[in-house]
Amino acid sequence: MTTGTGTGTAPATRPLRAEWAKFTSLRPLWTTPLLAVALGAGITAAVQIAYGRTDHSLSDDPMEGLGYGLNFGQVAVVCLGILLIGQEYASGTLAASLAAVPDRARLLRAKLLLGAGLGLAVGLATVAGQLAATLATVGLDLGTPGLGRALAAAVLYHPLLLLLCLSLTTALRNQTAALGLLSPLFFLGTTALTAIPGLREAAVYLPDRAGRYALLLADSPDVPFGHLTGLLLMAAWTAAATLLGRHVLLHHDA
Repeated sequence: MTTGTGTGTAPATRPLRAEWAKFTSLRPLWTTPLLAVALGAGITAAVQIAYGRTDHSLSDDPMEGLGYGLNFGQVAVVCLGILLIGQEYASGTLAASLAAVPDRARLLRAKLLLGAGLGLAVGLATVAGQLAATLATVGLDLGTPGLGRALAAAVLYHPLLLLLCLSLTTALRNQTAALGLLSPLFFLGTTALTAIPGLREAAVYLPDRAGRYALLLADSPDVPFGHLTGLLLMAAWTAAATLLGRHVLLHHDA
């Protein structure tokens, strides 16, 4: 019998390699981040070309125009977070994954690590594309105060959103329910809440609204916290969802 890190136990990286193999072999998984980048950067480029010089709502705060495509690209990010574990619930293959990696916490950790890496890659590629499109069309002063912070927040928004949706799908244990709830919620739902009197004040604390505020340069009198605090609020939501998903996975049958 071998113990510790010997041949009798799986290497620490084996679950992560297995998750990567599943990601690269399933077309709906590996095409979704490509779609997220195409939507996020492509729609920003199209809007900047068409309206960037005439629509002051896009130019008063340069990050409004630069990040416009995120309104659509984030839907693909949400779907990717859902699919990373939801497709195993839908197909019934989660039991097989747990048979290969009986330590449920270890399996979830591998999925979270993969999701974080994919989200970061999507964020970097999307923001780079949006920045290039903005520079090539309407221009942007790279020395604008706060621009570095806003661009960094725009990158980090993607992995935080992906991990939030992955964890909530783990808690829901149902891909269809997660797609039906989270996709419309983050596409239009929270935005609609900010337009309803009486809910507007609370809606700014929701994860995507708080995170999106961190992407802006200008302060808003309707938001009672700073830009960095907005990103920290989104991170707190993601951490709470991760703990909830972990609890559900550890204490419920696959």
